[in-house]
Amino acid sequence: MDRIYLAITAKGLQQALMTAAETGGTVWCGADAMTEQEFSAHVGSAVTRFAYPLAAESDDVLTGAIETIFEHHPAAIIWVESIA
Repeated sequence: MDRIYLAITAKGLQQALMTAAETGGTVWCGADAMTEQEFSAHVGSAVTRFAYPLAAESDDVLTGAIETIFEHHPAAIIWVESIA
């Protein structure tokens, strides 16, 4: 079963990238966790960047992001970074 890691912050993204490298998982993140230039360095890897930010956004935005991931990975387990 696929594992998907949804990173909300840049720090969470770095941790997700390290974990995904070990597990073979896929990483998704918000536009505020990684710049377009940083993302271009990951082309061809298992990293997807939303075109909109996720940190400090409403629960509806985060729910929408998770629903989008489910559309692309319907049977996957999604790990979501928790931020206080």
